[in-house]
Amino acid sequence: MRYFLLSFVIVIADQWSKGFMSDLLTLCRPGDCQSIVLLPVFNFTLLHNAGAAFSFLSDAGGWQRWLLVAVSTLVSAIIVVWLYRIKSSEKLLALALALILGGAIGNLIDRALVGYVVDFIVVHYQHYYFPAFNIADSAITIGAMVLILDTLIKPKETSKVNG
Repeated sequence: MRYFLLSFVIVIADQWSKGFMSDLLTLCRPGDCQSIVLLPVFNFTLLHNAGAAFSFLSDAGGWQRWLLVAVSTLVSAIIVVWLYRIKSSEKLLALALALILGGAIGNLIDRALVGYVVDFIVVHYQHYYFPAFNIADSAITIGAMVLILDTLIKPKETSKVNG
């Protein structure tokens, strides 16, 4: 259950930070973009993403909202079942799934309630920008990396050959 608690904390932190940044900053539009510069390569800028990762499908006309809500709901349900079924010794796998679940639900809430995901973390170098992201995206990314790590370090099951 502590892994579900971690997912819940991620959802709360994600939703709180999105609300805080939405109250603090105005939506970035071409020619009018308010930012809080934290480092020369890192700032907070309020953006809305109506699509999926890297703004994929963001200009699809609105139907993508419900497709992404359905996909996120299905993936979240699968992860919940997966988390319930894993062995207690699979701590790294549980951590990975909890991070991914928290992030998926955080972005699902945005899509379902307002039709877009609030992004505000911007990393860049001079005029080269990485797509904006948020705490939910960070949790999903870290969870995916932990999942890959778990797959790489997990001992391979050996099968017995009957002779």
